[in-house]
Amino acid sequence: MNRAVEENNRRLLRARDAMDRDYAKPLDIPTLAGIAFVSPAHFIRAFRGAFGETPHRYLQRRRVERAMALLRETDRSVTDICFDVGFTSLGTFSRTFHAVVGESPSSYRRRTRAAPAPPPVPTCFGMAWLRPSSLGERPSSFGEADRGGPP
Repeated sequence: MNRAVEENNRRLLRARDAMDRDYAKPLDIPTLAGIAFVSPAHFIRAFRGAFGETPHRYLQRRRVERAMALLRETDRSVTDICFDVGFTSLGTFSRTFHAVVGESPSSYRRRTRAAPAPPPVPTCFGMAWLRPSSLGERPSSFGEADRGGPP
């Protein structure tokens, strides 16, 4: 890998780290492109090439992941959680949550609260299993292609 590619990857990682850190703030493409020191159009293309999804989709998924944790671990209202993770509309939050997770935030909360506590699992496996895929499909194991086996 040459030096220019490494520098480009570092810049993209800086922008992705900003999304991970400031997911609840109103982040837009020009701001993120500025962090990566590239044009907005180039940022979208490069980010998708490097991470497999657009910056907008990544940020939405990151916000939904945090909302999932808050729904499991707190008694706060869905509306409060919606605004705390960076969505500005309850309708958009619910639609995005359903598209990513496959169920509404309220039904996700009921299902995860009703389920018995799972046995201890290494955190890396739990995070990989709980991470929603960008298309609402079951994520593959550690980025490997699905081999068509049982879910």
